[in-house]
Amino acid sequence: MAFDSFRDFVNALDRAGELKRITSPVATELEITELADREMKSPGGGKALLIEQPTVNGVVSPFPVAINTLGSHKRMAMSMGAESVDEVANELGALMKAKPPTSFKEAIKLLSLALDLRHAKPKTVKSGSCKDVIHLVDSPKLKVDSWPAAPDWKNPSTINSQPPTLLNLPILKCWPLDGGRFITLPCVVTRDPDTGERNLGMYRIQIYDDRTTGMHWQLQKVGARHGRRYYETGTRMPVTIFLGGDPVFTFAATAPLPDGLDEFLLAGYLRKKSVELVKCETNDLEVPANADFVIEGYVDPTEPLRDEGPFGDHTGYYTLPEPYPVFHVTAITHRKDAVYPATIVGIPPMEDFYIGGASVKLFLPIFKMNFPEIVDIALPAEGVFHNLVFVSIRKTYPMQAYKIMHGLWGMGQMMFTKYIVVVDAGVNVHNTSEVLFHLTANTDPQRDSLFTKGPSDVLDHATSEIASGSKLGIDATKKLPGEGFKRLWPPLIKMDERVKAKIDSFVDKNNHSFGSSK
Repeated sequence: MAFDSFRDFVNALDRAGELKRITSPVATELEITELADREMKSPGGGKALLIEQPTVNGVVSPFPVAINTLGSHKRMAMSMGAESVDEVANELGALMKAKPPTSFKEAIKLLSLALDLRHAKPKTVKSGSCKDVIHLVDSPKLKVDSWPAAPDWKNPSTINSQPPTLLNLPILKCWPLDGGRFITLPCVVTRDPDTGERNLGMYRIQIYDDRTTGMHWQLQKVGARHGRRYYETGTRMPVTIFLGGDPVFTFAATAPLPDGLDEFLLAGYLRKKSVELVKCETNDLEVPANADFVIEGYVDPTEPLRDEGPFGDHTGYYTLPEPYPVFHVTAITHRKDAVYPATIVGIPPMEDFYIGGASVKLFLPIFKMNFPEIVDIALPAEGVFHNLVFVSIRKTYPMQAYKIMHGLWGMGQMMFTKYIVVVDAGVNVHNTSEVLFHLTANTDPQRDSLFTKGPSDVLDHATSEIASGSKLGIDATKKLPGEGFKRLWPPLIKMDERVKAKIDSFVDKNNHSFGSSK
């Protein structure tokens, strides 16, 4: 299902009972974070929130803020127009099984072909609603104290035509020690200067003033690779940020697609409709025609880097200031009925847990094509995305668990994983308690642990060096004789199925209340 705007998605959440409206003014400085954090930590991720009167420095913004819109399994599925993310993953897996690949490179090529079967290639159009209001930043500066009274957000015709700037958009200051306000759901468009290939990434954006921001693309990200090529040539780099539009754009920007595979292809596949793109006003990049906000600009390789941060990050800790490129704004455009999308990150569980979980489910068929013994993969919330990975396998030969560890560490963003725990096929990796039981029961720490070194997340404050650290793999599977285990492996305690069935009947007949027999 394709959504025509972010407002369209918000309205769909409202109809499904997945939205809470906050009609009273709430400050974008810390207060929205506190509301959203409480909601995200509610059972199942709580509800999405629509802040109808967000205030910036005490002044009500003309744009409502929507937050936690993808913060549950149900809302993630709704963003893809499906009953569940598993449904979408199974469909993609069936497409890719048409011709099993013989290598990871072939699997990626097949993924591209599978996506294209939906006629998902983006197409360029002349204009779109993202250009309802166009403000070129060369215009005179706007006085912050001249903002109008808040309009009725339900009636787009009441939205004032005052030019948008980075100072009057409802951009959040999330946590008390943050270095400023941060755009937290930015879709960042860059292009490889050598191949022309486009990339859609998500890198937090710190607001420095009305015309400049930080550009926090981390060392291993594709946007950073594009940037290095511009720095090598000293050529000004075009960059464009957009927010909103169809919610699958946000998901696609975070998805662990291989370098060179267009994220808009994935977005078109998920929404079952090609993404319509329009050319920017001040550079040659393209953005979705139905985006809510577009911030155009450039990075100048000839100017010095600038400290960015601190920022309360998904690790649960603040990332401290580090030098990053400066992004210069040349234009801001938006829809007349724009809704500002936001999220917060911090101590889990948060909204990003559901986004990351959907990525794992969607790309599990690719993992299974390369490692057919894999049954399932889970990223527990406590692992803040990729720090901790649970993998279940159908084990048939000695040291197979170690093969899986090495293989996963070599696949895309799995290189950042600090801990991998491999368990047998019958273990539910989405039940952390069950995994920990088998971890402690089935391992000898010295025999079943593997230490290695590799790239680490630049946001990881615990490593001795930035972007470089150690990793631990643990084999929690049943041990085979070829793995140096010379004793008998005892059976797991299980009740006789006939007895379980008899007691089930007894409990139902006598209206007793006991736990499940499963």
